[in-house]
Amino acid sequence: MASTIFTGCIPALMTPCKADRTPDFDLLVKKGKELIAAGMSAVVYCGSMGDWPLLTDEQRQEGVQRLAEAGVPVIVGTGAINTKSAVSHAAHAAKVGAKGLMVIPRVLSRGSSVSAQKAHFSAILEAANGLPAVIYNSPYYGFATRADLFFDLRSRYSNLIGFKEFGGKQDMTYAAENITAGDDDLTLMVGVDTGVYHGFVNCGAGGAITGIGNALPKEVLHLVALCEKAAKGDAAARAEARELEEALTVLSTYDEGPDLVLHYKYLMVLNGDTEYTLHFNETDELSASQRRHLESQYTLFQNWYASRYSA
Repeated sequence: MASTIFTGCIPALMTPCKADRTPDFDLLVKKGKELIAAGMSAVVYCGSMGDWPLLTDEQRQEGVQRLAEAGVPVIVGTGAINTKSAVSHAAHAAKVGAKGLMVIPRVLSRGSSVSAQKAHFSAILEAANGLPAVIYNSPYYGFATRADLFFDLRSRYSNLIGFKEFGGKQDMTYAAENITAGDDDLTLMVGVDTGVYHGFVNCGAGGAITGIGNALPKEVLHLVALCEKAAKGDAAARAEARELEEALTVLSTYDEGPDLVLHYKYLMVLNGDTEYTLHFNETDELSASQRRHLESQYTLFQNWYASRYSA
């Protein structure tokens, strides 16, 4: 695997809100810097974690520019309903000094059409002006990028250097076997928090894009480091990585659901990051039962981790 921005552990930043429910870019940059200082290799903005469907194109690009100007290595999500907007995000990312692109399929209009997605991806990669990019594969976007399309695009755009897989273990295995394993210049990114061990150890992943890592950066970096060792055959790291991933299971599984941003913002609030209390839509909130469940599982994990790794 070639050395690129798509290595290590990369949190997908959430967008904090001001009291009027507009983006707080000062606090976005502050959190980005904190996570890089904690050991993250880069950040993603705006993927689904960043609430991209709820922000204007101008707001999204302001967030990207602010992060880049602050020296935070940022990978930009290109999610959009139409190709024109996606191309604008790619071109803007290249212009302001972003480090990479997460190429997201066209949604809603002709989303299941291979020819439409090929044209969509091509336009984004062309506008990227050589910026390293990975295709983001997710069942939530309603389109599965397969090897034939990936390599068709790769033959024309050398900046397409990998694949981020948000599907389950079967999808990740497909991506490894049919796309990334055959070329050392390609990388597989684990795209779901429940698949870190499988991705690194069984699929040869080179990095992980994380949601829960926003709230538990130390613990998630610990898990990734163990998985990297396990992928090289370290028997002790293999057992320890599986133990740690199992302990994180409930919290990590929130990443697979429609309320992932609500869950992980609430985890941030429990950490003391009160700027994540609000959501852009006033009606977007966890139920009392969801909050209690998250609180109990968070406390359980913290107690387990302290017990397991006490000095």
